[in-house]
Amino acid sequence: MHPVVPRRQWLTVAGLAFPCALIAPAAHADVDPGGGNEGGPVKQAGSRDGKTLTSRIVYSGSTKGTAAKSSGGFTPVDDWSPPECWYEPKWTPAEFSEEFKKDWDIPNASGVGQAYALAKDYYVNGHPYKDFNKSETSKGIWWDEVRDKARADAGDPAAFACDTATFWVKNGEAPKVKNAVTPEILAELAYNQIRVPDTQVSLAPQNTTKVNLPTWAWLDKAQFKPVSVTASLNAGGVNVQATTTAKPVALKLEPGTEDAETYPASGKCTINNDGSIGEKYTKGMADETPPCGIKYLRSSDGGSFKLKATVTWQISWTGTGGAGGNLPDGTFGTTQDINVQEIQAVNR
Repeated sequence: MHPVVPRRQWLTVAGLAFPCALIAPAAHADVDPGGGNEGGPVKQAGSRDGKTLTSRIVYSGSTKGTAAKSSGGFTPVDDWSPPECWYEPKWTPAEFSEEFKKDWDIPNASGVGQAYALAKDYYVNGHPYKDFNKSETSKGIWWDEVRDKARADAGDPAAFACDTATFWVKNGEAPKVKNAVTPEILAELAYNQIRVPDTQVSLAPQNTTKVNLPTWAWLDKAQFKPVSVTASLNAGGVNVQATTTAKPVALKLEPGTEDAETYPASGKCTINNDGSIGEKYTKGMADETPPCGIKYLRSSDGGSFKLKATVTWQISWTGTGGAGGNLPDGTFGTTQDINVQEIQAVNR
């Protein structure tokens, strides 16, 4: 494999500055991380300049739309995010030749003659590639960048950080380019695809409680369990996959008012040995202190407090060749209305 060339090295020719979209003679596929297909594998796609390209990564598992109660992705607990851009196999020599011609539409461009000459010299005239490597057809494939569409649309500079010009990779070789697809990159992309259920906590009393009366909170094991997404890529001599799994490990309760106490005092309820969180209230436990719950100290005055329940998910992954490890924990929370009434004495 020849050394890869950063696109930014082509940004100035004979003292003239050129737009990156013109200098880089390859179309870029934008990927929408929120896409779903109601249960089947997900092929992400996007567009640039009116052309639609498709990422070859396929997602399956607990992605958006695969469950009736599926909600949204979680937020990493620290300053980390899945890749904003990456590289994957894109074109055969013949396909890249066609894409090159589309991008270098010289009659509709202005002031790009010298840049075009450099690009043509690089990919066509043998310095280092000749005629888009057509003589090597079936022996390798051209790789190019893919961007996270949501971050690119938001103007996140990181989405445009993959600036290596389209490069050739022989079958069976691993490109020495940062963010080229590997099992770990796939695991990180799968992290962004995981959809977790709403954190609808069971309460006793339910929805309406009393001042100074402990409210029990819990999540049943059957309702809350690990979810996973598998990301796979089988193209251009590359056949890798990774499965990212999210396991619920803790529940944090935020009462929605400072006039409340939580059990435990930190508001963080840890997971039990059987996978449940907290303890289900049953008759006769009114005088006991809940292992997970809330006590409101004033009424909601005919309205309601917004109880926020946030679950922390522990993230791990496994991939091709025995690869695996951990990724940063993620959190996802939802709110529910709690009506608190002013009653001094209650029989339960």
